[in-house]
Amino acid sequence: MKLNIQKWGNSAAVRLPSAMLAQMGAKIGDAFVVDVFAQKAELRVARPHYTLNDLLAEMPEGLPRVEDWDALPDVGKERV
Repeated sequence: MKLNIQKWGNSAAVRLPSAMLAQMGAKIGDAFVVDVFAQKAELRVARPHYTLNDLLAEMPEGLPRVEDWDALPDVGKERV
């Protein structure tokens, strides 16, 4: 697909058609990572990187808590 570079204030911009955004799984407001090499640019959606604290902060309150879970016997094919 050929897209034109347009002036946007003191910068340059490329408009991405909504069909292209849909193919990329992106939406308005998403961040992109751009890698430039040998006169080519690769554009990809920047996916969030979660920390353990981020994930734990999203846990609902009141979930049952199993004490000494690491001492429980194996129940599947896992190996500890």
